[in-house]
Amino acid sequence: MKLIQLAKELNVSAEAIKQFIQDFDLDLIDCITTNFEVKEDFEKFARENVDFLKLYEKDLDENKTVEQIAETINQPKEKVEKAIKETDANIFDNGLFRSSISSYGIDQKLGGNYKFVYNYFGTKTSLQQRDFIGYRDLYFHISGILEPFLNPQQIKDWGINKPAGIVLYGPPGSGKIFWANKIAEIINYKFKEVKKYYLGTSFVDGNQTNFNDYLVAMMKQDKVLLFLEDFDDIMMERRAENNVASCNLETQEIILHYISKFESEDVLMVGSANTVVDIDEEILAPGRFDVLIPVFPPNAAERSEIILYSMTKNLDKDSLLFKILKNNKADKIPFWNNIASKMKVFSNTMLIDFTQSLKKRIKNRYQRVKNEKMVIDEVLLNGALRDAAAKLTEEYLNQIAQFLNDVIINNLDDFQMRIRALKSELETYQAVETPRREIGFQHNDAEEKDQ
Repeated sequence: MKLIQLAKELNVSAEAIKQFIQDFDLDLIDCITTNFEVKEDFEKFARENVDFLKLYEKDLDENKTVEQIAETINQPKEKVEKAIKETDANIFDNGLFRSSISSYGIDQKLGGNYKFVYNYFGTKTSLQQRDFIGYRDLYFHISGILEPFLNPQQIKDWGINKPAGIVLYGPPGSGKIFWANKIAEIINYKFKEVKKYYLGTSFVDGNQTNFNDYLVAMMKQDKVLLFLEDFDDIMMERRAENNVASCNLETQEIILHYISKFESEDVLMVGSANTVVDIDEEILAPGRFDVLIPVFPPNAAERSEIILYSMTKNLDKDSLLFKILKNNKADKIPFWNNIASKMKVFSNTMLIDFTQSLKKRIKNRYQRVKNEKMVIDEVLLNGALRDAAAKLTEEYLNQIAQFLNDVIINNLDDFQMRIRALKSELETYQAVETPRREIGFQHNDAEEKDQ
């Protein structure tokens, strides 16, 4: 059963159910599949607790004060205020919070008793079996954008059409190709990567072909997602200071010529860009690539999960590494929280570099000590951290800063908490310049001016 069907049967909005999953930190894999089929446990929970879900939705839709939230959940006002400050809640001038904040979500963060929820999802899904980690906010944001593909009634009822083009933008190593594949999976389209040599003229089986021929051929296929890397370079605005290659200009013209036909031909083009600042405005115009989706580096909690996932992926329970991890309690997330907190603004790629380096260091030490109970200490962890930090260059930090500027302009309301957290992490790398003292003695007249 699809989520939207369950929501209709229960008379609870699908948006409220999505927000409930986020507020209560439920793993997506325990609740729904990638194409929004509801899992058996979650369907059972929803049907048995429909009264609570309706109460949750009613509260979510209401504008409310701190006092009203505190009264609803029977928590001290001061604790509620502190919890709210850690959310991205917007507040009206009259002190009421917008409907995007849930009293019960606040209560859950303050340790409220919701065993009736977790009894259904008490057995945590193995990290090895996870489809992806964290990013519930980005997943639901993307699924909302893709709703016209999943629910054709939206076009009839609201005139909301399928997007023809999407731009995934974010710093290198943040996982844009992963999310492009995820989009294809959600809407059940075939993923096709547009290779660089497709953009020019080439020979296939002795016949000359070009990008125009390629696009025409793709539009004849059934449900295709075309993934185009380096989108910001290919679609760069034509300005005096920009040296746009002639083949890229030709690619722009061909795409602009055919993009109006993409929707009717069941084609979706997804571009991958480090930044959107230099992309030609014609490309980003309505009906073209007007959907911009930011792909953030993982936050602190996601970094811990990704590290654990990468350290244990495909490991046999009897393997030496798994035994060493288990003896150090490193087969659980809390072990990694401290080192992950030092990896500010690290990309997914840097996290993988860290785990590969750490595995090698653990192996080398084991070969010396021959003891499964060896300690994974600060020396091992910090050595691997230094290796991974090699990619944390000034250029990369500048790309993070540019990404923040892009996302503040294009997606501020959607990702306020992530923006705030990433900005705070980036600022830790910005050196504070100390005021320079003048060389020599200070004259009396200068002292008088200071007084």
